Amino acid sequence: MPALTHTLAVTWSPFVLVAGLLLIGQVAAGEGLFTLVGSWCARVPGGARASLVVTLLAVAAVTAVLNLDTAVVFMTPVALHAARQRSSDERAFLYGTVFMSNAASLLLVGSNLTNLLVVADRGGGGSDFAARTSLPWAACVVATVAVVLTWRWRALGAGTEADGAREPFRAGPGTAGAALAVAAMLLTRQPALWVLGVGLVVAAVDVAVRRRIELREALAVTNPLLLGALFVVATVVGWFARTSGFAAGALAHTDVAATAALAAVTTVVINNLPAASFYAAHAVAHPFALLVGLDVGPNLAVTGALSSLLWRRIAAREGATTSLATFSRVGVVVAVVAGAAATSLLRG
Repeated sequence: MPALTHTLAVTWSPFVLVAGLLLIGQVAAGEGLFTLVGSWCARVPGGARASLVVTLLAVAAVTAVLNLDTAVVFMTPVALHAARQRSSDERAFLYGTVFMSNAASLLLVGSNLTNLLVVADRGGGGSDFAARTSLPWAACVVATVAVVLTWRWRALGAGTEADGAREPFRAGPGTAGAALAVAAMLLTRQPALWVLGVGLVVAAVDVAVRRRIELREALAVTNPLLLGALFVVATVVGWFARTSGFAAGALAHTDVAATAALAAVTTVVINNLPAASFYAAHAVAHPFALLVGLDVGPNLAVTGALSSLLWRRIAAREGATTSLATFSRVGVVVAVVAGAAATSLLRG
C-alpha cells in the first residue's frame, strides 16, 4: 500500500494539469488567439520558408506555455491555415507541428506531463527547472526547424503571398487564463490544481456568459475517459516498478547519452507517460537526460506520445493525410539531431 499511495501522489498532478490547460486552450481558441497567430505567420515576408519558421516558433512557444497536447490540438489547424493561405507545402507545416510540439516540450515543468512525473520527487520550483532546460530546449527548437526546412526545402520554394485579411480576435478569459497558467507553472511547485481551477473558471465564464462553447464541448476537449485511462496505466506501471524491483537502478549508472537513448526507445514501446512513471520510480543518475529522451524521443514513432495520436485525429478532421512511415522516417532524424544537441548542453 505505501508504494501505491506514493505512486498515486506523484502521478495525479500531470493529468489534472493537462485538463486545465486544455480547457484554457479551448476558450483561447474561441477568442481567435490561435487563428490570429496562424494568419500572422502566413503574412510573414520572405515566402513560405520564412512562414514555416515563424509558424514552428509559434508552435514552440505555445507548447512551452500551454503544454504539448494543447499545442497539437490547436496549432495543427493553425499551421494548416498558414500553409493553405499561401498555397504552400502542407506537409512541412503539418509534420513540423507535431515534431516541434514534442521537441519543444522540455522548457517548463508543465510543458509535458512527463516533466511533472520525473521531477515530482526532486523539489525545486518551475523557474529552477526552466533554468536547467532553457539551453537544451533552444537547441531542440533550432534543430527541429533545421531538419524540417532541409526535408521540404524545394517544395517550400513554391507558393503565393498570403492575402491581407485580418482574423477577428478579442482578448477574454481564455487569454487571461493562459497568462495565469504561465505564472502558476513558473512560480509554484505544484501548479496542477491552480491551473485546473483557472481552467474551470475560464470555461464556466465562457459557457455562462459568452456562450462560445457548451459544457458538452468542454468535456469532449478534456476527454476525461482518455486521461483517466492513461492515469490508470501510468499508476500501474509506476506501482509495478516500485514493488517488483524490475526497474531498480535501470538508469542509475548510465551516462547522459545512454539515458536519453534508452528513454527514447522505451517511449515507442509503451508510450512516454508510462515510461516516465516507470523510470521515475527509482533513482536516475541524469534525470534531465531522461527528460530529453521522454520528450524528444516520441518523434521516433507515432506510438511515442498522446500528442502524436491527437495530431493524427486532428489532421484527418482538417482534411490532411498523414503517413506513419513518413512520420518515423523524418522523425528519427529530428529525434537524433535534437536529442544530441540537447544532451550536449545539459548541466549535470
